[in-house]
Amino acid sequence: MRPVTLITGASAGIGAELARVFAAHGHELALVARREHRLLERAEEIAAAGRPRPTVLSVDLERADAVSLLAAELNARDLEPANVVNNAGFGLVGQAARLDRNEQLGMIDNVRALTELSLAFVDSLARHRGGILNVASLAAFLPGPGMAVYYASKAYVLSFSEALHHELAPLGVRVTALCPGPVATEFQARAGLQRDNMRILALPADRVARIAYRAFMRGDRVVVAGIGNRIVAFLLRLMPHTLVLSLADQGGRSVPRKS
Repeated sequence: MRPVTLITGASAGIGAELARVFAAHGHELALVARREHRLLERAEEIAAAGRPRPTVLSVDLERADAVSLLAAELNARDLEPANVVNNAGFGLVGQAARLDRNEQLGMIDNVRALTELSLAFVDSLARHRGGILNVASLAAFLPGPGMAVYYASKAYVLSFSEALHHELAPLGVRVTALCPGPVATEFQARAGLQRDNMRILALPADRVARIAYRAFMRGDRVVVAGIGNRIVAFLLRLMPHTLVLSLADQGGRSVPRKS
């Protein structure tokens, strides 16, 4: 079976940039998202650059059977993951008790899919000496009043990824958690975030993708993209928790990121 790098949420933002970076380094891709037309555009762009045309898989990862569908589609094409990049996700600004409950549970469904995708292909990842790149966030380092479920979901992604990094190392499978800060993408509009918040910490999506790729190939456990964001992550560990909560309580607009 032919090895591919499976990238979720590849239709826009960091996911699209990760697709470009992995393709530029010679990885054949399988791109996953709901918006098939955007994936086809990405696939044509990569093929036009002289790289293998990515396989396009239009699947909603909030479906309970999403990973089974992806596995079946890959198998039917004689493909298996050498790397899995879990980037898909979204956020919502507002108090948890007032936001749409089903939409918030959709964020949990995305975390469920990330967990299943991280575990479903370990055998093939080990065969190809590949790994898992899970996109978390600077939000993973603190609770987020005003975006409570989103911040909590990213804390899970970080914790889970660090544990997997340790567990899968003996198999030769690398696991990296990417923690970007603000990135100007479609995520802000979907979440209801103000794009000018934390502008000083913002990085373009293509730079975040390049940082992520280098860290992943090195086998880093965690990478916080950008020196400013690394300083913030360090300071958050030193500050009293009550102060962190107060600083974060701005409608969730403190540490947005595209997932």
